[in-house]
Amino acid sequence: MGLSNLLMKLKLMRLKKRGLKIGENCKIYDAHIDYGHCFLIEIGNEVTITNSSILAHDASTKHSLGKTKVGRVVIGDRVFIGWGSTVLPNVKIGNDVIVAAGSIVNKDIPEGVIVAGVPAKIIGKTSDYIEKNKLLMNEVPVFSKPWNQKTKSEMEDMRFKLTHSIGFDE
Repeated sequence: MGLSNLLMKLKLMRLKKRGLKIGENCKIYDAHIDYGHCFLIEIGNEVTITNSSILAHDASTKHSLGKTKVGRVVIGDRVFIGWGSTVLPNVKIGNDVIVAAGSIVNKDIPEGVIVAGVPAKIIGKTSDYIEKNKLLMNEVPVFSKPWNQKTKSEMEDMRFKLTHSIGFDE
């Protein structure tokens, strides 16, 4: 286990002690989960969060009103939250949702959709996206060894095969 993964695991243990609810088989990579209000956050099963922020508070009112806005965040099962996204307080994300990289989620997202943008808007159905990419896997390079186990030769081969095409990796 790399240092970054170990630090994230320790961070998640602290957050759970403070009340964060997190399901089984989740993958959390370099994410920021609101420490002060993590007890207002629930993360379902098989969720992947990549270098994103999950916030249950908004301190923009603190100076003027003397209070910080807070709200629950509920993330369903089998949700993918792409790199650099932010989930704001008082948001529920349904099951089987893909949040595209760089999105700002500021309102509830129904199940089975893909959202993208600032603010995040529905751009399609998760099932259509998965089917489209399943078919694409028959036409483009597919690599079967995990990225951290590739030899230099396999990396060079991959670099060459992806010169003019997207591909799929383990």
